[in-house]
Amino acid sequence: MVSQWPGAYYHSPEVFKVEQDRIFGSTWQCAVRSAQLPKPGSFVRIEVAGESVLLVRNNLHEVKAFLNLCRHRGSLLCTEESGNLGRSIRCPYHSWTYSLDGRIVAAPYIDEMSPSVRENRNLFTASTSEWLGYIWVNMDPHAKPLKSQMEPLLETRFGSEDVISKYALEDLVVAHTVVYEVAANWKLISENFCECYHCPTMHPEICAIVPQFRTGYGTVSGPTGQGAELALGADGFSLSGQKSADPLPGLDVADQRMFYGVLLWPSVSLNFAPDHSLCMRIEPLAPDRTRVVAEWLFHPDAVAKPDFDPTDAVSLFDVTNRQDFDITELVQRGTHSKQFGQVYSPYEHLIGQFHDWVDNVMIDRANATET
Repeated sequence: MVSQWPGAYYHSPEVFKVEQDRIFGSTWQCAVRSAQLPKPGSFVRIEVAGESVLLVRNNLHEVKAFLNLCRHRGSLLCTEESGNLGRSIRCPYHSWTYSLDGRIVAAPYIDEMSPSVRENRNLFTASTSEWLGYIWVNMDPHAKPLKSQMEPLLETRFGSEDVISKYALEDLVVAHTVVYEVAANWKLISENFCECYHCPTMHPEICAIVPQFRTGYGTVSGPTGQGAELALGADGFSLSGQKSADPLPGLDVADQRMFYGVLLWPSVSLNFAPDHSLCMRIEPLAPDRTRVVAEWLFHPDAVAKPDFDPTDAVSLFDVTNRQDFDITELVQRGTHSKQFGQVYSPYEHLIGQFHDWVDNVMIDRANATET
């Protein structure tokens, strides 16, 4: 297969701007752990599709998403990254005040303003959903349910088997976080995650623990539903091959020696090991700059033990990620060549599916905008 995407797709500001609107502004994005909003008034400030967004838990313990934008004069409402707003959201400029549901509830001399002004100055909203212990956001306030985006991807990867639920991500806690700043386009990172053709060449550490990776097929690009067994002598998905904690509750004996992965386009990679899971979120910052947030999730009982240390487990994927991101930065530089082009082996077939997914979302969104 030969890619039809030119090099400009990976470094053009114009293409990036359109992607922010049509892809990241209209599909579901994994934002933060639900536990980061523990009680009413709790908030986290994030950025989605170039917009500053406040995630707020209201008095009914629901999570709401609002543009971080006062409806009076357009000031940012909040500059802190997280905290607790108390009972309301107040603009620091003229004290326009909103409820935790985004309704305008007070402002100086509000009674002197026309009813039409008061009735049409609630905060702009986005859609939210909670799944796998994460809060997901869609900038479209009328977005289709999260499952409409995720179910086709899960069915393609796992068939009818519900692999994800066995790992109960909603019950796990973040034991370690690494934030990577990558000088490459977000699509190059996604393409790299789609294939293991490069694994025998670039990833000796992970191939030693998961021998299947030496074949050129990883878990996301192999047969439907198939995982990868740990190497003989290894009892954990870690740099040493030793487990960092007891197997997660709910896993049968076979799964206690398996590794699974799934890509939830456009921006999430989930990986499942016997004693932990890893969620990686791809956050586009510029045409040639991407942030990847990696969170290692363990069972709270394991984390509570005095001798718990996730370093060994973290190190395996951390060294793999750094190898991946170094090479994607080299490809990024190559996209500026007049002769840039990509051809894919059968081991890289999932990249074609990713390209189709991106192209279809772009077209569908363009058609929706026109109608």
